[in-house]
Amino acid sequence: LHLCNKNFQNINNDDSSKAKHDLLAEVCLAAKYEGESIKTHHPQHQVTYSDSAAELCTVLARSFADIGDIVRGRDLYRGGNNKRRQQLDDKLKKIFGKIHDEVTRRKQNGQALQARYQDENGGNFFQLREDWWTANRNDVWKAITCDDDNKLRGASYFRPTCNSADGKGPSQTHNKCTCNNGDVPTYFDYVPQYLR
Repeated sequence: LHLCNKNFQNINNDDSSKAKHDLLAEVCLAAKYEGESIKTHHPQHQVTYSDSAAELCTVLARSFADIGDIVRGRDLYRGGNNKRRQQLDDKLKKIFGKIHDEVTRRKQNGQALQARYQDENGGNFFQLREDWWTANRNDVWKAITCDDDNKLRGASYFRPTCNSADGKGPSQTHNKCTCNNGDVPTYFDYVPQYLR
């Protein structure tokens, strides 16, 4: 997974209301590129590892969950370039600090939001990050499953997790790794990283 740190450098840190919109745009852009990379390389992976049960939608779901962990400050990955990973984490802390300032200064619900988002972890803003992810996960899923090249035609998630329109229980995705109503079919992003 590559959340492009250079793109985060362009986020406006002086305007907190713009920071939250820029963050969503950058996370969605990173998710879109991640999805394109996975869709491009998955067929080659399946040829090399034909005994692998990793379906395309499941691979996308795992990467989606990793993005969620990075945004929420829960990423456990310790390999690769520690300096770049730390720069990304520091940048996210700064962005969420700006969002925190804007959200807690509101006249409406200001005190309640100050109590909810009280930062007890030295600038990590874990609750705010969690709420941001919950509010934006559908958009990130749409980005990672963006299918301009139609590679997800007929792709379905490995188990029925979508709410069916007829109320008869969960239904399965049958096209483009997305529920018929547009919902995200996976909850991998709520499964601890070490269990995925």
